[in-house]
Amino acid sequence: MNGFRAESMPDQTGRRVVITGANSGLGFQASLAFAAKGASVTLACRNPERGEAALAQLRETTGSTRCDVRPLDLGSLDSIRSFAAGWSGPLDVLINNAGLMATARARTADGFEQQLGINHLGHFALSGLLLPALRSAATARVVVVSSLAHKRGAIDFDDLMSQSRYRRWRAYSQSKIANLYFAMEFGRRLQAHHDSVVVAAAHPGLANTNLPASMGRNSMGIATGVFMRLMAQPGQWGVLPVLYAAAAAEVSNGDFYGPNGPGETRGEVTMVAPAARVADLLVARRLWDVSEQLTGVAFVDLPPV
Repeated sequence: MNGFRAESMPDQTGRRVVITGANSGLGFQASLAFAAKGASVTLACRNPERGEAALAQLRETTGSTRCDVRPLDLGSLDSIRSFAAGWSGPLDVLINNAGLMATARARTADGFEQQLGINHLGHFALSGLLLPALRSAATARVVVVSSLAHKRGAIDFDDLMSQSRYRRWRAYSQSKIANLYFAMEFGRRLQAHHDSVVVAAAHPGLANTNLPASMGRNSMGIATGVFMRLMAQPGQWGVLPVLYAAAAAEVSNGDFYGPNGPGETRGEVTMVAPAARVADLLVARRLWDVSEQLTGVAFVDLPPV
């Protein structure tokens, strides 16, 4: 894996890719990389104007005419269902990238705590609804983007929506470990079903993206943004584990990729280990069941292992 760059990706001509949160940050970097390799990329964006601006920049940079923008608000199950219903044909790659970080207390349109609702439940629902399209592709891949913050995370089933006490970083870490429980359980179920779809996870280390902007224009958000600009690696490097998970031939269900530098904060792409608690199959299955109940989305023909 050492030496992997966006240019190392194999040709993607003919492949269809959906990237959530693709108008900026890691999502936009991933869109550039796939478009440059010939893929048809759909930028799934909450803000249509920002999505169109990103698409124009992508076309100017790569010369691609195969890409488009479609509205997707991961904080709304209606929007997620509309996006999935509007998709036709096979889907080769789904990158679950969009997210919020350490935001003030808020609820999604469906009443979920905002960070868990968007970072985990929205992507859970989207993946389930797009599973038929993924299965109709020859070799489909799902990539779930997590964070180093998952190492501090735990699933609080007694207060999943942080109603009793809201702490923004705790809620963020819970949503990021939820990403990994989901990715690992999804992969196990697919493998047991002898399915051709492969699910992997990735994290960017410390990457200088616009994610701190989601915290708001408060002192914490400003300070985090300054820290990231000074200490983090550029987004072009942070996206490499995501691209590897999405496009490398040797990726298997349950793989988790990140940087190989100190504390996994920066460096070359390598396989990394999630926090030990992610291996708890009972928590993974319970979170899956709760996520199905909350979203109303069931994954067809994927019973628990």
